[in-house]
Amino acid sequence: MTKKILIVDDQFGIRILLNEILQKEGYQIYQAANGPEALSITEEHNPDLVLLDMKIPGMSGPEILAEMKKMDAGIGVIIMTAYGEHEMIKSAQKLGVVAHFSKPFDIEDVRKAVKEYLFGGNTEDHLGS
Repeated sequence: MTKKILIVDDQFGIRILLNEILQKEGYQIYQAANGPEALSITEEHNPDLVLLDMKIPGMSGPEILAEMKKMDAGIGVIIMTAYGEHEMIKSAQKLGVVAHFSKPFDIEDVRKAVKEYLFGGNTEDHLGS
């Protein structure tokens, strides 16, 4: 079964970049620009992994993360932050994020972290099966 990934970022360019890279890997991609959209998609599509920007206008990343964990305590979340946001990273880690990346991030590092989380490090030919 195809793995589902939700990309949550208010920056259109970041969503498009991640969408393009991860879709080529064979994942089903959903995108959200804000918290309410992200929570609606989470409820409706139950993604296997969420890539969550922590600085989003309106509902903040930590608030979105907390609400997602209420819906599904086991949901995998990788957070994206601006460099140096140590307190936000620490609070997110307490909620059980699986990894974090500082922007600007290396897209290859993100791609590898996604595969590692979804397939436990053994990443050969697992997509679409």
